[in-house]
Amino acid sequence: MRIRPRTVWSVMLTAAVLVAAVCLIVEYSRNDVMAEPPTQIEHTAPDKNRLQYEKSPYLLQHADNPVDWYAWGDEAFAAARDQDKPIFLSIGYSTCHWCHVMEHESFEDDEVAALLNDTFICIKVDREERPDIDNIYMAVCQMMTKGGGWPLTIMMTPDKQPFFAGTYFPKNSRGGRSGLIDLVPRVKYLWQTKREDLLKSAAQVTQTLAQASTFQPAIDLSPANLQAAYEQLSRRYDAAYGGFGTGTKFPTPHNLMFLLRRYNATGDPQALQMVEKTLQEMRRGGMYDHVGFGFHRYSTDRQWLLPHFEKMLYDEALLAMAYTEAFQVTGKTEYRQTAMEVFTYVLRDMTDPRGGFYSAEDADSEGEEGKFYVWSVEELRDCLGSDADLFIEVFNAVPEGNFVEQSTRERTGYNIPHFKQPLNEIASARGMSQENLAAKLETMRMKLFDIRKKRVHPYKDDKILTDWNGLMIAALAKGAMAFDRPELAVAAEKAAEFVFGQLRQKDGRLLHRFREDEAAITAGADDYAFMIWGLLELYEATFDIDHLKSAIALNETLLAHFWDDKAGGLFFAADDAENLLVRQKEIYDGAVPAGNSVEMLNLLRLGRITADAKYEELAAQIGRAFSGQVVQGPSGHTMLMTALDYATGMSHEVVIVGEPSSEDTRAMLRALRGKFLPNNIVLLRDSESADELTELAEFTKYHTSIDGRATAYVCRNYACELPTTDIAQMLKLLAGS
Repeated sequence: MRIRPRTVWSVMLTAAVLVAAVCLIVEYSRNDVMAEPPTQIEHTAPDKNRLQYEKSPYLLQHADNPVDWYAWGDEAFAAARDQDKPIFLSIGYSTCHWCHVMEHESFEDDEVAALLNDTFICIKVDREERPDIDNIYMAVCQMMTKGGGWPLTIMMTPDKQPFFAGTYFPKNSRGGRSGLIDLVPRVKYLWQTKREDLLKSAAQVTQTLAQASTFQPAIDLSPANLQAAYEQLSRRYDAAYGGFGTGTKFPTPHNLMFLLRRYNATGDPQALQMVEKTLQEMRRGGMYDHVGFGFHRYSTDRQWLLPHFEKMLYDEALLAMAYTEAFQVTGKTEYRQTAMEVFTYVLRDMTDPRGGFYSAEDADSEGEEGKFYVWSVEELRDCLGSDADLFIEVFNAVPEGNFVEQSTRERTGYNIPHFKQPLNEIASARGMSQENLAAKLETMRMKLFDIRKKRVHPYKDDKILTDWNGLMIAALAKGAMAFDRPELAVAAEKAAEFVFGQLRQKDGRLLHRFREDEAAITAGADDYAFMIWGLLELYEATFDIDHLKSAIALNETLLAHFWDDKAGGLFFAADDAENLLVRQKEIYDGAVPAGNSVEMLNLLRLGRITADAKYEELAAQIGRAFSGQVVQGPSGHTMLMTALDYATGMSHEVVIVGEPSSEDTRAMLRALRGKFLPNNIVLLRDSESADELTELAEFTKYHTSIDGRATAYVCRNYACELPTTDIAQMLKLLAGS
C-alpha cells in the first residue's frame, strides 16, 4: 500500500540526505563494484523462526519464513552488535497486499533468506502494533525517497540509525527496481569496506529526522487558515467523479467532515456539493462492498471502481461518521442507509463476542486479491436465475469482466458490482418505483451474500486496537444519536467496557493491543485521544456520567505523559516509553487523523463542558505548536481545521434539565440530534446524576426545570439565553434568531 508524502519531509529534506546512502548503494549496484561475486550460501530452514512466539497476526504470518526473523527488542539489537551486522527492518501489516507479495516472492525464498541471514539481523514489525516505530522509519523513507508505503524496508545500524530505505523489493531486479538478490550483496560489501560512508550517511539522516521532528511555535491559527484549506481542496476536487485528485483516491473522510463545517459556517453550496458528490460516487463504486457492506481501503482509479480490497476498521468508523453527518445536513436517507450498512458489517463481521472491534480484513483470498468479492456473469446467472438480468444491468456486469488485473492490465472475466446512476434514475428508466427496485435488489443481494459466505474468506486480523476502537465507538455513538438507534449506543458501550476491562492497567494507563487474551504494548497518544473522542460522543448518546468522568480522567493521563511543556502539543510516545531514534510529534491528518488534531477538538469540548479555561488554552497551544507546518498546507490537516472551526466559529452549549425517560426530555433531545450542530456540547442534568454533573461542570448547579418540565438552557458563543421549555424556541436560540 502506498501513502502520500508529507509536506514537512520534503521541506526538511537536505541535499546531503538525498545523495547519502541510497545513492551510495545504488551506485555500487549499477557499477558492480565488489571485492568478489556473492557466494552461494547454504541455508537449512528451521520449521519456525522466533516470530512463532508473537501475538501479532502479521508477525505470525512470517513465522514459517526461512528468514531468521527477530521481533523488535533488545535481543535483536544485541545480536547485531555481537555479530557486527547491520539490521534489515521490514514493517508491514497483516492485510497489506504488497506485503504478501514480498513475503511470497522474497521472504519465503531460501536463496533470498540465506543472503539476508548472512548479511543482516532481520527484524519484522507490525505497524499497527508499533505505530511509534513505523512513524519514525516511514518519515525516513519519505525523506530519502520522496515516497513511502508498505511493505517498508529499512537498513540501519545496530544503533537504529537508518542508512537505506525503500518499500517493496522483488527477489530479482526488474523494471528499474532493484531486487534483493542484487541489493543485499552490495550492502554487505559496503558494510565491510565502506562502513564509514554508511555511518556518515546514517548520522546525516538521523540529524535531519531530529530537525524535522522539532516544531517551533509560531502564530495562532485563524479563520484565514480555514479558508485556505477550503480553497486547496476546491482546486484538487474532481468534479467529474468526486474525491480529490485524478489518480489513486483515498476516502479521507475528515476532508468531508471539514467541508460540511465550511458549509455550515458559510452556506457555500460548493462545499456541500463536493461532499455529496464524493459520498455518492464512493457508495456507488467498487470501493463499496455492495453484497456484504463496508468500504474497501482506497480506489486505484479515478472512478472509484477498482479498489484495493482490504477493509480497515478505521475507514469504516470515519466513513460512517461522514455519512452520518451528511444525513444530518441534508436529511437524505441514502446517507443514513450507507452508515447503517457500515455498522451492520462491523457488528456482524468485525466484533469480538466480548465487544471489542477487530482491526481489518485482507484483500487476498486463495492467493488472489479481490477473489472473494468479484463475480462472473455466469456465476450471477447461476445464483440469481431469472432475476440475474436486472442485477447485471444495475450493477454493470459484463461478460469480459470489469475487474482488471493491475499487473497485466487485462480483464479477468470477473466483475466488481457497482452502479453508475442513482437508484431513482435507474428505477425511472425501467418504469419501476425506487422502493420496488430496492426491494428486488435487496432480495438478490441476500442470495449472493449467502452464496459468498461459502467461499474462502479473506484473512481477518482479529487483534483489537485501542485507538481504532475509540474511532468506532465515536462513530456508533454519533449514529445512535442521529438515527435514533439506541442499539448502536449499546454496542459502543460494550466496546468501551471491553477497552477498560482488558486494555486498561491498574494505574489507569492504557495498553495498545489485545489479542488471544493478552493485552500488551504501551499506549500512544492516538489511543488516548481517540478513546476520549469516543467517550465524549458516548456520553452525549447515553448521558451516562461515567463516560464523561472516564474521558476527563484519560485526558489527565494523556497530558501528564505526552504533553510537551516547552513547545506545546503531544508527543506520539509517552515520557516513559521505549527510547527510539527520536521522540516524534504527529500532526499530519492522513488515512487516520493525527492524535494532536483529535485532542485539540477534545480539549475544546472539555473546556466547554467543564467551563475550565485551561483546556481551551491547551487547545490553542496545539494550534500554535504546529502552525508553521499547518499554514504551508492546511488541506493536509483537515481534522485540525475541524478543531479550528470549533475554536473560531459559532459554538453552542446546551444543558437539558429533565429525566431521560420522560417524553418531553426525549423529544427535546430528538430535536437537537436531528440538526447538524457540529460545534455544540449537550449536557443532561437529571435527578440521578445532578450532583456528579455539578462536580464536573459547576455552572450547571443552578440549572433547574421550569414547572417540572424538560427545560433547555442554551448558550451561544459565550452568551447565555433565558431557559425555555419550548422546543421551537430552543431551536431558534441555537439558530441565533
